[in-house]
Amino acid sequence: MAISDLHQFLKEYFQAHHCTIVEDRPNLLSVKLTEEMDKALMNRPFYWHYIKKIGQAGEPKQLTFITDPEEKTATGEHIHFGSPRLQQIINHLKTNERFARLYQHLSTSARTPLYPWLVTNVKLSYIGQQNKEQLFSIGLNLINGVMKTEMMEQLQSIDLQMTIPDYCYVISPMIKPGSGFRRIQAVLDQYISDQDHDWANLSMQACARESELLKAFYDGQSDEAAEQMEKELAEIHQRYEPKINVSVVNGGMFYLAANQ
Repeated sequence: MAISDLHQFLKEYFQAHHCTIVEDRPNLLSVKLTEEMDKALMNRPFYWHYIKKIGQAGEPKQLTFITDPEEKTATGEHIHFGSPRLQQIINHLKTNERFARLYQHLSTSARTPLYPWLVTNVKLSYIGQQNKEQLFSIGLNLINGVMKTEMMEQLQSIDLQMTIPDYCYVISPMIKPGSGFRRIQAVLDQYISDQDHDWANLSMQACARESELLKAFYDGQSDEAAEQMEKELAEIHQRYEPKINVSVVNGGMFYLAANQ
């Protein structure tokens, strides 16, 4: 999700991490950190170690961010695109937020439902003589079971935020997230099964050729050489034996309006 409004992004980021908004006015945002966020952003490990050692609660920092580079009168930390602090926050999100919970931004004065979508970004790694990767972004509507591919591309056109919009409410899923994820897994398993796997046969043939050449090279040599041969055979099998790894890159629950 691209950051179009830095001030709003910061506000939603700290609210999502349970920090208290002390002051919120144009171009200035002041927040009281939680202990967890102080540890993540303030680089005070010795302070928190000492506090825990003496059995005290500790006092998280309060930060004031100035989001207008032209603002010269307010007191606080200037933050802008490319600044070390913003990069630190983005890195924190990348490292710790593999699972997101986001809501479609709506401006409405009427009670409006948002529907849950389980979105999973998955990487298929084909490993063998020649390696390749495929990325899939699959979304599952947890109310009616509709499944969409290339879901992240569709989400790019939707304005998302970390907190539920005013006057909106979420619909409880009919399909539990765990069951939904198993449906996505089943679709991926079927996709893999339907593919042409000649690449795997070619990789096994290459493995056999390399193994035979190696055995011929070591034929008749000492026991010590035989141990080295076994080690190199294991390396050949590790390199050539075909396998497919399925790994979840990230994902989340996205609450979207009914017309998606």
